Amino acid sequence: MKRKIDSILMNWRAERNHRPLLVRGARQVGKTYSIRQFGKSYGSFLEINFITNPEYREIFAQGYSVAAVLRQISFRNPAAKFIAGDTLIFFDELQACPDCATCLKFFQEDGRYDVVCSGSMMGVNYHEITSNSVGYKQDLTMYSLDFEEFLWGKGYHAEQIEDIYGQLLEMKPFTDGELGIMFEHFLDYAVVGGMPAIVQDYLDTGLFSHTLPMQRQLLLDYEEDIVKYAKGLDKAKIKSVYRHIPVALARENKKFQITKVAPNARSRDYAGCIDWLKDAGIIQVCHCLNFSSLPLKGNYDETKFKIYFHDNGLLVASLDDESCLDLRQNRNLGVYKGAIYENLVAEALVKSGAPLYYYKQENSQMEMDFFLRTTESLVPVEVKAKNGATASLRQLLQNHEKYPEIGFGVKLCHKNLGFNGKFYTMPYFCTFLLRRWLQDNTKK
Repeated sequence: MKRKIDSILMNWRAERNHRPLLVRGARQVGKTYSIRQFGKSYGSFLEINFITNPEYREIFAQGYSVAAVLRQISFRNPAAKFIAGDTLIFFDELQACPDCATCLKFFQEDGRYDVVCSGSMMGVNYHEITSNSVGYKQDLTMYSLDFEEFLWGKGYHAEQIEDIYGQLLEMKPFTDGELGIMFEHFLDYAVVGGMPAIVQDYLDTGLFSHTLPMQRQLLLDYEEDIVKYAKGLDKAKIKSVYRHIPVALARENKKFQITKVAPNARSRDYAGCIDWLKDAGIIQVCHCLNFSSLPLKGNYDETKFKIYFHDNGLLVASLDDESCLDLRQNRNLGVYKGAIYENLVAEALVKSGAPLYYYKQENSQMEMDFFLRTTESLVPVEVKAKNGATASLRQLLQNHEKYPEIGFGVKLCHKNLGFNGKFYTMPYFCTFLLRRWLQDNTKK
């Protein structure tokens, strides 16, 4: 499948004096496959996996210089070719050999060979890794497929995506046929999610029958990773937080509360658990703003947050059997409708590069699902599972004295494109284009 990282990697190679690349991301989002495909563009491609080939962990025993490392690689693989200017060395599962990061400085200074590092749990060991390679690496986070990549898999071309964006930019409503087709694709994406192997199975068969077992196996794999890699933390507490995410999202107030995870649970007892899950790429954390105003960074309460799955297909797979079956067979989102749409929007925003913030005023009905920003203004984003009233959005937009940085808002729902003079209405499936639209809309 075509992935956005393909062009990112090619652009990285074309940059003059580019630094070694560290690709982070959750298990099975497609990192290894994409890097292998990219490796085919080189005259020589060497892949070293520190888990499947542990003997390579010793290649730094004689030092970290390029000459010493290449000599040690050659001892283990006499067929290895090192072509100056046309060789890619891929160090995979870097978390199993963090010392490898020390050699990145030497490869950067040498400049003859390109280096890409990756690993499913690299984020957990990232602080150790980054301390050894400050200033000599470039970071890239990879996610599962976003909705645009899903559409590519369905056979849509870049020109067709641009047509959708053109209508969004002009606020030209979609025809009923266009709207219906896109909503169908979006519901498919909601169920299947964006994990590449699962999407590929769905595209190959056109069926959902294999996707649920694959998704649930991946959920179990994440639990195994917790047991294997969560060092110095209570693994049972991390798993309790992980398993409680669907419960928290199903509530009307989706704020994640540690006190609800287990009897007598206290926040200080779970310190580090949420950070671990985030570093592993398993979850996304949405912080609660102290005030509905700029700036966003630093303007939030660290004790108040919502947690979303990094891939909506995994959220769906974590639901009870009856809900999963009803959703797949009947397109009925049931009581989880709000949770699913909100998770989909959170996922799309993160994949487009936006940090996650929301607002909930204490002792008040005032609540906003997400906030984005342009260079000059704050943009409230409301996600409506039902086409009901937008009281909080209207309140934010009408009280300009209290919220002077808010000029307009966005309502994401099961409706067509529109603008009422205060807020823009957009169908859910346009969320992957929202950040780009905000940037272009600001330039007008």
